[in-house]
Amino acid sequence: MQTLKSPRKTPKREVIPALAMLGLTGWLGLSAQEAPQAPAPKPDAAESRRAGATENRAAQPTPAQQGDTRVMIRANANLVVLPVTVKDSSGNLVPDLTREEFRVFDDNVEQRVSLFTIEAFPLSAVVLIDNDLKGKDSEMVEQSLKSIVAGLSLADEAFVCRFDTNFHPGKGFTKDQDKLVTELRRVQLDRDPGVAAPGGPFTSDVSVNGGQSISGGPATPPSTKILKGQTDKALDDAMYESAQLLSDRGRDRRKIVFLISDGQNAKNNKYKYDTVVKELLRYNISVYSLGVGSGFLDRKFTRLQSYAHDTGGDVYYAARRNSLEELYSRVTEQARNQYTLAYAPQGNDKTKDYHSVEVRVKRTGLNIITREGYFSAQIAQ
Repeated sequence: MQTLKSPRKTPKREVIPALAMLGLTGWLGLSAQEAPQAPAPKPDAAESRRAGATENRAAQPTPAQQGDTRVMIRANANLVVLPVTVKDSSGNLVPDLTREEFRVFDDNVEQRVSLFTIEAFPLSAVVLIDNDLKGKDSEMVEQSLKSIVAGLSLADEAFVCRFDTNFHPGKGFTKDQDKLVTELRRVQLDRDPGVAAPGGPFTSDVSVNGGQSISGGPATPPSTKILKGQTDKALDDAMYESAQLLSDRGRDRRKIVFLISDGQNAKNNKYKYDTVVKELLRYNISVYSLGVGSGFLDRKFTRLQSYAHDTGGDVYYAARRNSLEELYSRVTEQARNQYTLAYAPQGNDKTKDYHSVEVRVKRTGLNIITREGYFSAQIAQ
């Protein structure tokens, strides 16, 4: 069964929310050519090797140079920062756009882009896993989770969390990939919500993420049951809590929620969708949704699509384990390889709480993915 890619709304003026492409640091910083010099005496072979080695070292960007843009973004609280992903008609990332090819509009007023880079930002990711999947979907997700680490770099950090009727945070952010693999391997999801579950969603055998146990025998009174067709998952609440976990990660990091779910959501969430999206935009968090199960055919993935679209993220669908493992790498590649545009708003309506944003490129036939707006309070974050 083939992996299905999310359909997107047809962009007006070839524009869509933007999330972008970093990761190509070698493309940054072309130095000006020097004027021709008079030929110098030809050095001997040893001198040539020493000179070549010195030149190669000088040509390599230093860590300080690579981080200059991130430092500037972090220091300037008045900037609106837009991660922008650009894809061609086949869904491939487009890495060769220049600053001059982008145009940014804030409340329909064109802005001067003060910072532009394709420098790779490290990721801060909340991996948010649906703990109430159908049996076969649950097993498929469990077996695939450890593959998430393959798409992370040593500078990235991840926080593994689960949700069902409640939000279950894990042990915290970690950059240690061995610890992350161990944590992901220990995740055991609720097996079959389509039948009675005398022990409730948690059991007593295995502790996951330092939280409640969820594997074998009953740990709660047998009166707790999960009824077939019942939807009690608090997806919106879990997204709100994920935003809070990411709120204090620096502006010099790319902040994402990696949402793995069948898309079902309860109607009695504490936090409304609009409130959650406002929090996500406030902290410049993008949502990458990965839909599992038959929700695509049943139109149950609407929430996953909405979160991705409204935050400048993306959504993918998978029906097999190997599809999931491939998509994990695609998500982290896309989140990392983005253009970053930043500007200080000028000429927009200062009385408004929410400001619309539109990013265009001069090159035709491209799909631009970024968030479509921001709240005034956001630029102080």
